[in-house]
Amino acid sequence: MMLSPARLIGWLMLCSLLGFAFLLPLVHHGDPLEQDLLQILHAPSSGHLLGFDHLGRDMMSRLSAALRLSLGLAALCVISAMLVGVLAGVISALYGGWLDRALSMLGDMCLALPGLLLVLLLAAIAPDSPGMLWLGISLVLWVEFFRVTRATLRPVVHAPGMQAAMLLGFSAFYRFRRHLLPALAPVLTTLTLFSFSSAIMAVSALGFISVGVRPPTPELGLMMTELLPFAWEAPWLLMQPVIALFLLLISLNLLMKKERR
Repeated sequence: MMLSPARLIGWLMLCSLLGFAFLLPLVHHGDPLEQDLLQILHAPSSGHLLGFDHLGRDMMSRLSAALRLSLGLAALCVISAMLVGVLAGVISALYGGWLDRALSMLGDMCLALPGLLLVLLLAAIAPDSPGMLWLGISLVLWVEFFRVTRATLRPVVHAPGMQAAMLLGFSAFYRFRRHLLPALAPVLTTLTLFSFSSAIMAVSALGFISVGVRPPTPELGLMMTELLPFAWEAPWLLMQPVIALFLLLISLNLLMKKERR
């Protein structure tokens, strides 16, 4: 099986962004919070490839830190949502009955409010708390994992192979690994990438309105808000977080393309 050109480009873009976010501090020892007032709005140069922002902070260090924050927080939200959603979906598909109805009702309750509104309500309880940001985004994402897992596994649970494994007394772990996981894995991979993209957009959108993350913490959406007043004076500064977010989302969407057989 070969990677399609789209997925290959997506992997290259994502690996480049990951390298910039996590490997740059090893070779570029700038502090994202350190100010040099003599360098305010200084254009990119050979020593500082991305220039300085309106407070004299090194943009390369800040952009790297912002990507680490967005990627780390989004990954934490997706992993939490996936663990809860897949577990709830497996339980619902296997046992049905009142458990299925209760979990479905819980999922409907989480979908009763728009996702960003739910996060804003939780953020209002504990302002400037990344923990509430993580909880709110996870509550929005777990429902999709639950519904997709439940819908995918229901036919598998009633298939002859699964029924035979139960009658022969195979363990629950064996039945999951042999019958449920192969059916779930392809769908789960695409859903995880989609949820990761949604989480990154949610973190950036909330940062743009200064929810959850406050200055001077570097975050892509928050950086856009800070640099927007200087868009005409130093347009290269505003374009840096915009391009980073664009490339990150494009790479994830390219990875969702089907592979060529």
